[in-house]
Amino acid sequence: MKCAETVPAPRRRDDLVGIERLFGYDEIIDARSPGEYSEDRVPGAISLPVLDDGERAHVGTLHKQESAFEAKKVGAALVSRNIARHLESHFADKPRHYRPLVYCWRGGSRSGALVTVLRAIGWDAGQLEGGYKAYRRHVIAELETLPSTLSFRVLCGPTGVGKSRFLRALADAGAQVLDLERLAAHMGSVLGAYPDEIQPPQKLFESRVWQALRGFDPSRPIFVESESRKIGRLQTPENLLARMRASPCLNLDASIPVRVALLKQDYAHFLNDPDALGRQLDCLTPLLGRERIQNWKSAARAGQWDDLVADLLVSHYDPAYARSLGRNFPGATEAAEILLPSAEDADIEALARRVATSQSADFNRHS
Repeated sequence: MKCAETVPAPRRRDDLVGIERLFGYDEIIDARSPGEYSEDRVPGAISLPVLDDGERAHVGTLHKQESAFEAKKVGAALVSRNIARHLESHFADKPRHYRPLVYCWRGGSRSGALVTVLRAIGWDAGQLEGGYKAYRRHVIAELETLPSTLSFRVLCGPTGVGKSRFLRALADAGAQVLDLERLAAHMGSVLGAYPDEIQPPQKLFESRVWQALRGFDPSRPIFVESESRKIGRLQTPENLLARMRASPCLNLDASIPVRVALLKQDYAHFLNDPDALGRQLDCLTPLLGRERIQNWKSAARAGQWDDLVADLLVSHYDPAYARSLGRNFPGATEAAEILLPSAEDADIEALARRVATSQSADFNRHS
């Protein structure tokens, strides 16, 4: 339900800020309700709602069932009390030259009311023209065009080879890295949910991707993992995925014992909770049959982790990966292979430094 206009906010043209001037302020303030903020927001924005979720719903109901006048009258009182609370808390220690940018759903009365008060105090507050809706349109448009301006190096490799860990090591070595799994809070596979973090909403994931893309240097390569169309329940932006699939690849590989060691580290939470693993394995029953799933559950309860993980790799993940790779990343079939010798951090970091250096040099030669 959209919030009714609550407080008439006089607009001065120097208050209004276009989307092209989104950043560069001391603070970006989201004046929408907490529920709107949790779904998506401008990167770095803090939440200072002038109406909370219940108040917003109440004002909207008044607007629909009684009149715009009643909604504005009630809304004005609520907004005034909430702004007063923010002034006494968040804004209490802000200096004279503090410059915030404020936005709401469509750049209307909620952000306008807060900006009017802040400017009356003497702060050079700006109001985002068009509000969150303008920001969201900008993100959608940029996700369609930004990928084509960037050069990617796609890191391929079977499950358990440590691609995510290797990407982090590449970043530590100074390479540009787009870690989609980190942005999506999911490791990609059926067992890939983070144990202590839920996935963001789709719109917030897209905001995170957009923020990452806009920060890259187009003159340098960007390493990214060979993700599928979906990462957990989230969709990889279409144009980004198409650009990745048409990009040069690198194949990271390791022996089964090394991959087992890496997976046991990455999925340590399952080692402490075999029943949780069993519930996740149930998702594979239609593909692999009840008997195999029951055998894996028994191995987990018995603590036979090395045998269980190796069998999972050989029986399920490796065949599925081979089918997917040829279909989605054809460049991987002729790509160079890099071998990870062990699961030790020092070996991963040393290999990442060599790859970062050689790929940057190769990129510069062909630019």
